[in-house]
Amino acid sequence: MTRNMAASLIEHERIITTVQKAKAVKPFIEKLVTLSKDPSQHNRRRAFTKLRNKDGAKKLFDVLGPRFQDRPGGYCRIIKLTKRRLGDNGERAILEFVERTPRESAAE
Repeated sequence: MTRNMAASLIEHERIITTVQKAKAVKPFIEKLVTLSKDPSQHNRRRAFTKLRNKDGAKKLFDVLGPRFQDRPGGYCRIIKLTKRRLGDNGERAILEFVERTPRESAAE
């Protein structure tokens, strides 16, 4: 579950999940972003063994690592939502990166 959620977070840069799952994934993803700040071959292999997703590892080192180069930590945030899940009434939250990639305009 942790690997899949981390891969989804890297791909989409924002996911909606339960609060408990977000709290479990946050330290995992922050350690991966810290690894990606130094793009050595050793760190790439360490990140891939934890993530097991080629596209996610590539984006991690090509996009996210350089983006958070000057930041000492705290790459993700958890925002709690007021509306609960329909089936089991679980608390929902948004897990996202602090700095996100700006979207291109629709005209382009």
